[in-house]
Amino acid sequence: MKKFENQIPTSMNMNLKSMISMMKDSVTSKSTRRPSGLIQVENYVEETSSHPRVTWFGHSAFLLELEGKRLFFDPMLSDRPSPVSWAGTKRYSTNLSIEPKELSSIDAIVISHDHYDHLDVSSIRRLKDKTQRFIVPLGVRRCLMNWGVPSEKITEHEWGDEVQLENLTLACMPARHFSGRGLLDRNSTLWCSWVIAGRETKVYYSGDSGYGPHFKEIGETYGPFDVTLMECGQYDERWSHIHMLPEETVQAHLDVRGDLLIPVHWGAFTLAFHSWIDPVERVTKAASQYQVNIATPKIGETVCIGSDECPRTPWWREK
Repeated sequence: MKKFENQIPTSMNMNLKSMISMMKDSVTSKSTRRPSGLIQVENYVEETSSHPRVTWFGHSAFLLELEGKRLFFDPMLSDRPSPVSWAGTKRYSTNLSIEPKELSSIDAIVISHDHYDHLDVSSIRRLKDKTQRFIVPLGVRRCLMNWGVPSEKITEHEWGDEVQLENLTLACMPARHFSGRGLLDRNSTLWCSWVIAGRETKVYYSGDSGYGPHFKEIGETYGPFDVTLMECGQYDERWSHIHMLPEETVQAHLDVRGDLLIPVHWGAFTLAFHSWIDPVERVTKAASQYQVNIATPKIGETVCIGSDECPRTPWWREK
């Protein structure tokens, strides 16, 4: 079985001290790891607009509407990011901003890697007839075909590949992470970030990634970007090589030469030991220190790319 590797050494092996500290944290962890009540989400209303827009659906799922195309990235719309529906951390809200059956056609579904919180079987099955194209990193085709997606709908890509979607160019780029859905398939599929370049607008999505030199390289090749959707959440000093800390999220945004930063990978599930609002509090503080333009939409709220009026209210403090 082929195994993929990161560009730079990325250890994921924890020493005995780290494992003991994690066991302790799992017993004594903060009650603030989850909201005290249910998160209220905005209802997403589809409308025709010539303006480029992005709508965040919690965690890393977002819909990008750009130059006449609709792209759905990492559409995890189930209750739990888990191999089984009855176990694992549960979504903070009981309802979605939009049900998959209510979505109109999507030009492409784009996947960053095969972890359960990004590639969800139920979501794919509910969305597969809404689109004619799946754009995925190497090795992910097999999962999709097992779930009923025809092979001809799927294109697989490695780092450096460019994909044309009429007037849009998507570039499959490096991330610093890993893959695997079970005990025996670690790193058997590729993980990636994505560049989306239109005639007038450019967007960057980090996927899951630890901080690394690839951000600056991507910025030099494809930047500047009108908006970046950057991982910010589910981090820990003990696994900081594969998930950025919030301050690194801001630095990565600067590295790729982004204008507006939208932090993702938070706000839906508890997958780490930090407070559920720690990611957004820390990233907004760091953004202020570095004078970075940041948007903090509610789940389901649409951000108009290029607009001066972006959502910035600290809605998470209302819980």
